[in-house]
Amino acid sequence: MNSTTSPRARRPAGGKSGSTAKGLGAGSGLSRGQPASCANRAGGLCDRAESRSGAAPGASVESAFERAAASGHWMGALQASVQGLGYELVDVERLPRGLLRVSIDRVPGHPYPLESLFVTVDDCETVTRQLQLVFEVEGVDYERLEVSSPGLDRPLRKPQDWDRFCGLELDVTLKLPFQGRRKFRGLLSQSQPQPRLIVKEGKTEQALDFALDEVREARLVPVVDFKGRAQAARNGERET
Repeated sequence: MNSTTSPRARRPAGGKSGSTAKGLGAGSGLSRGQPASCANRAGGLCDRAESRSGAAPGASVESAFERAAASGHWMGALQASVQGLGYELVDVERLPRGLLRVSIDRVPGHPYPLESLFVTVDDCETVTRQLQLVFEVEGVDYERLEVSSPGLDRPLRKPQDWDRFCGLELDVTLKLPFQGRRKFRGLLSQSQPQPRLIVKEGKTEQALDFALDEVREARLVPVVDFKGRAQAARNGERET
């Protein structure tokens, strides 16, 4: 899928105008104002809209979710704006060269103009236009804004994420080692009263219970057939 939509960005505080849509391939970059093809990380729908060029491959990432103290008061305005448009704010990252990356997801059960389990390029461009206005008012310092889906390996950031993705396979990294290791892959069999991961070790299975404050990082294991996203959507609809 190609995107030719290039909404004109308002000039943010310390930022530059211009917006393009960008693909998700590693190392893809854009010159100023140059449109490019878009593709989902699994090779499907476009899920990223960006102002200007992308960051250098392999650049270090600073998560504003994990370092909220450094994010400033504008994080509240960002979240309110994304939620007001009917989307979930998944993550915020600051990368080198002034790139501010915002990850969004669709909310299960919410009506959208285009029916899809995944974030589309239109979703990204809608949020991009709104955030450019919000950041101008809030005086957010950035050079380029990128809005994207969280990808097939979406992170679990909030407690309700564990309810939504119960029944799916996760990669979990603990803060402290357990049985000599920190990283575990397994099926999330329950989310309440605390998460339980069913980890397969050869022909045996081990139930790993842990508290959320023991988790350094948790992500969905990418699935190609997308059945997991349909299950997660059903879980989310039952919560609402």
